[in-house]
Amino acid sequence: MSVVLITGGTGAIGGALVEEFSRTDDVVFTYNENEVKAKELAGKFRCKAVKMDISDANSVRAAADCVIGEFKRVDILINNAGISLIKPFTDISEDEWERQLSVNLSGIFRVTKAVVPSMISRKNGAIVNISSVWGVYGASCEVAYSAAKAGVIGFTKALAKELAPSGITVNAVAPGVIESPMNSAHLTEDELKALCDETPLGRMGKPSEVAQAVRALAENRFITGQVLGVDGGFY
Repeated sequence: MSVVLITGGTGAIGGALVEEFSRTDDVVFTYNENEVKAKELAGKFRCKAVKMDISDANSVRAAADCVIGEFKRVDILINNAGISLIKPFTDISEDEWERQLSVNLSGIFRVTKAVVPSMISRKNGAIVNISSVWGVYGASCEVAYSAAKAGVIGFTKALAKELAPSGITVNAVAPGVIESPMNSAHLTEDELKALCDETPLGRMGKPSEVAQAVRALAENRFITGQVLGVDGGFY
């Protein structure tokens, strides 16, 4: 049984990841604001919720110390926490730009840096980072988000090479258009339909389908440095 740490567990994909891995492993997931949802998930799937602000280095270190202190190790790290921003480039403020990078890219750096030493000491571990199809191809009116998610891909490929001698795999998943409250809140029905029409499979993906892909990457010990598109053939 592995110890699995999932960031951003209260979102659509995060919740699917918690459900997927709690079937077979000891799961710890983090949350920042939605304590009610976190308690509900923890009770339903018999796992542990830890409060963490991914944009705050002290909060990340405290949460990581709590997990490693209780479970003694982290076998699988899934960097899932993230935020979106849909806005024309010319309207993006300096603070909004920095916030996107701090959460979506630097947050992965902070959590990974806090967890990786324990993996290196055991010469074993798997890291899966959640990027986005927009990190691969870019999206109009999502420049900050696309840039941060592209950074996740570069981070993944470089770290995979560095950690391979220590027996640690590092991969990324790039979801396409996924059924989620975030997409429903930011996109109109017509926009969602247009995105489905652009997807060869003709529909949005399910959070569970992303979670299954993450498991496959986490458990295969000869795949590293890869970016798996879970996007219905979007491009």
